[in-house]
Amino acid sequence: MEDANTSLLLKRPVNLKVIVTPRWKEEMQQQLQAQINQLDNQMQQIEMQGQRAISEIQKQSVSPPGEQTTQQIDNIQLQVNQKKSEFLERKNQFLQQMQQVQVVELEQEVVQGQMESFFRVEKGDNLVKKLNVEIVIRDGVIEEIRGEI
Repeated sequence: MEDANTSLLLKRPVNLKVIVTPRWKEEMQQQLQAQINQLDNQMQQIEMQGQRAISEIQKQSVSPPGEQTTQQIDNIQLQVNQKKSEFLERKNQFLQQMQQVQVVELEQEVVQGQMESFFRVEKGDNLVKKLNVEIVIRDGVIEEIRGEI
């Protein structure tokens, strides 16, 4: 039971790095393209929903449309345009990432993300060294664990 009084169990971030390979590049391109396609579909859906809503308002209103009807239509169009703008911004980010994936050199290490792990510390440990841990993978296989585990 003495161990419980002299050490602590802590949580730390662990950087995940990948070594760039042709396979990694291809997988990243496919993932990004799938996300771009999904955004394109969402933009089409929001456009169609907006058009349907406007059509319904126009059907229910008198001709010529009154100020309230015109304002409702303008509000819907504004919401549709705002959503499309958000989607386009995200699409541009994905396109930039695709471009970065194309130009990154093979065998280069790229930060892929972050995970967490638990570790034990006790009096006299170098906390900075214990916090600085990263995993390096190549095509999904761990190639190296760096830092004090």
